Parts: sequence; C-alpha cells; structure tokens
Amino acid sequence: MKHLLAATCLAAGLFAIGSPASAAECGDVTIASMNWQSAEVLAALDKLILNEGYGCNAEIIVGDTVPTITSMVEKGQPDLAPEGWVDLLPEVVGRGITEGKLVGAAVALSDGAVQGWWIPKYLADAHPDIKTIQDMLKHPELFPDPEDSSKGAIFNGPAGWGGTVATAQLYKAYEAEKANFTLVDTGSAAGLDGSIAKAYEAKQGWVGYYWAPTALLGRYEMVKLEHGVPYDAAEWKRCNTVADCADPKPNDWPKDKVQTLLTKSFADRAGPEIMDYLNKRAWTNNTVNKLMAWMTDNQATGEDGAKQFLRENEAMWTSWVSPEAAEKIKAAL
Repeated sequence: MKHLLAATCLAAGLFAIGSPASAAECGDVTIASMNWQSAEVLAALDKLILNEGYGCNAEIIVGDTVPTITSMVEKGQPDLAPEGWVDLLPEVVGRGITEGKLVGAAVALSDGAVQGWWIPKYLADAHPDIKTIQDMLKHPELFPDPEDSSKGAIFNGPAGWGGTVATAQLYKAYEAEKANFTLVDTGSAAGLDGSIAKAYEAKQGWVGYYWAPTALLGRYEMVKLEHGVPYDAAEWKRCNTVADCADPKPNDWPKDKVQTLLTKSFADRAGPEIMDYLNKRAWTNNTVNKLMAWMTDNQATGEDGAKQFLRENEAMWTSWVSPEAAEKIKAAL
C-alpha cells in the first residue's frame, strides 16, 4: 500500500506539471448525460478520462436523445454525446454527418442495444428445446398467467413505450392468443420490473418484453428468445411498430445502434490521442448490466459507477487510452 501511495503522489506531481499544456490543447468540453443510467455512467466515465488522462476541462450537461443530437447538428453544442441512439433519428444524424457537422466515433455498445422477449435463464436451462418464440408458445403451462393459471401470460411494458407497441403487434403476429396466452399490461416500468423479480425469486416461469443494457438484467440473468424469422425492415416499419395495423407479420427485433457522436468542431480540436480514445471506447451489454446493477444496489451516481468500472476493469480501459493517460488516470483514482 505504501509503494502504491508513493507512486500515486509521484504520478500526481507529474500530472500537475504536464496538465496545463494538454488542457490548453483540449480546452473546455461539454458532455451530454442522457436521463438513463447507462448514459449517465458513460458520460461520467468520459469526463473522468478526458479530464484526468488528457487534461481537458470537461463538464457534464443534462441531455436527451432528440434535443441533444439536434442541437449538435444545428448549434454545434454540446461537444460530445457518449451514448447516441442514432436509429431513433437517422435523418438528423445522417444530415449532420453529410454536412460535416457531426462525427461518428466508437459504437458505444459493441453488441448493440437489445430489445425483445426474454425468459429466465433457469427456465431456459431446464427446457433447452425452448429457443424461439414459436417454441415458447407451445408451452403456456410453463408461463402461467397470474390471474388464470390455465393460460400462459406474456408481460408487456407500459403504454407509451415503443417496445410495448411492438410487443402487442408481435403478440398478434405470432397468434399468441390462439396458443392460449394472454397479454398482460404491467402498467409501469416498476410493474414490469416487479413481475420479473417476483418470478425470479420464486423460480417461476416468466416471458415478456425487456431490453438491455439495464440494471435488472445485471441482477437477474435472462435469455432472449429468438424470433425464428429474419429481420424485415420494411415490415417492421409498416406494421410491427404501428399500433393500429391489423395484419402484422412475424419479424425479428432489430438491434439499436448506440454510437458516440461528436461535433466536427470538437473532433478537429481534440487531437489524435483523444480521438483514438473515443474511437476505441466501447463496452458490451453484459459489462454495462453488471455495472448498473452495482450502481442500483449501492445507490451510486454516474461518477461513482465510472470509478467502480475503472477499478474493476483495468485491462479493458487501459487498452482504450495512451500509456501516459493510463498512468494519470490510475493516479487520480
């Protein structure tokens, strides 16, 4: 411990000597923190790494997908959106890149944001024949409706969510009612989470809509069902996501591309080392799920979560940054 403290003091002294020049090069940086946990911790992580590793003067501002990315294109602010859900507004992102106002960096979630129908892992392990939605629909007895155990239940999200609409349409498309399943309205995000927690703790069957990355999937291991058909983008847009469309067809659920976006002005002044970091910095759903579960259990802030990640995943994050930056970040911890 003593040699660690000595190294920390030495590195901190070197950082104090070297930071003014790098700070002048990097300058002020605004980072958008969206109003959900994974985006909050990624924004805090970027702030810590840019400030401590590269001498920036980064600050976090509150953001949300549509207003943040639109502002980046139209006003050149904020400088950085670490977790940009680009599929939610492809025209704005495409225009920003084409017009030279936006720069796309790393795909922040390397395996994509995932939505679909999930079952508990213990049930998937006990019934290895259940891999697809079609397989699941053959076994309503394994997923009993809490109101009528003679039927199976598919749990949906609350009204107003895009995933709720898609689930209702897929319920029709796969003819789940004919297979003796009901579609359960959980009423709220808390209701949906509670239904999973209750089933998991009692080791009961459960199937329904959920998504990743989330803290809940870091706590309760779930398996996403395959859809048994290839993704059809035209059909997804025509009917699978349209509540009053009467004839939805079975379809796969597309993965959302979650990418780090920068304004062109920031990309130009950031320099090659910072751009190298932002082009490498990516993590998986599994990594984020576990981190968010820790944050939830410990009532941790985004900054707390960023520090926990850096402490627990040194081999991962040191591959993103320069050796000099890595030493400065270790010293700051």
